[in-house]
Amino acid sequence: MSFQLRREEVLDGEQLSAMLGESPARAAQAILLAAGEGEVEAQALLGQILLDGQGVAQDQALALRWFGIAAGRGHLMARNMLGRCHEHGWGITADASIAAQHYRIAANAGLDWAMYNLANLLATGRGVAVDHQQALALYRRAAELGHAKSMNLFGRYLEDGQECPANPVAARDWYRRSAEGGDFRGQFSFAAVLADEGRIDQAVDWLEKALVGGNLNFLRVASQTLSGATDPRIQALAERYAHRCSGLISPDTPIGGKYIYRGVIHD
Repeated sequence: MSFQLRREEVLDGEQLSAMLGESPARAAQAILLAAGEGEVEAQALLGQILLDGQGVAQDQALALRWFGIAAGRGHLMARNMLGRCHEHGWGITADASIAAQHYRIAANAGLDWAMYNLANLLATGRGVAVDHQQALALYRRAAELGHAKSMNLFGRYLEDGQECPANPVAARDWYRRSAEGGDFRGQFSFAAVLADEGRIDQAVDWLEKALVGGNLNFLRVASQTLSGATDPRIQALAERYAHRCSGLISPDTPIGGKYIYRGVIHD
């Protein structure tokens, strides 16, 4: 069956994103056409499907080029993805300092994901000097914009009292919001708080959710942590976390960086 599309059938970015979940091959045809016609969201999407090999052959170097085209036209997530490519060496030699430059441009323009990614570099000193104060400010800005992963990390700074007064009540609230927003680390953090409060049944529920969404690195560490729990209901989850690890093939699974049509889960 042919999936060729006519010029007049060029779709906008939202329609193309929806199509990807239904028919990747047909969506790829539409994205190629729309990208060639200058649809900036399609250009960003083309970079993503090339990066992922979704409906087309994987080509990280070509993905980088399309992200660059879309970023040059002001597409903030494409700019963020340029940073991701430079940070992780997708289609180019890894260089965290260049990644930080791209993240900063998108973060200054208001993109929460770029704030989060730049904060991660600042917190760990990759490509930039360690600056926890700036990292905290970025996590907070992104959290206030509704970024679930930043909510969890902002909560951690509040719980530990790092670069700010310790505030366990506020930390608990940010962990809850992160968990409800779908971040597996936030779900784990909130479960820990609930367990400390003696709400074991609720803690187990959130740990079950984190088990489903967590990536390989997270699950490995979480399994070790849970094995030391005092409550047998929580301790029993350690083996399930370990078993889940065996079904994942890389630190970025199950979702990786598919930001536009599936929601980004990357650490």
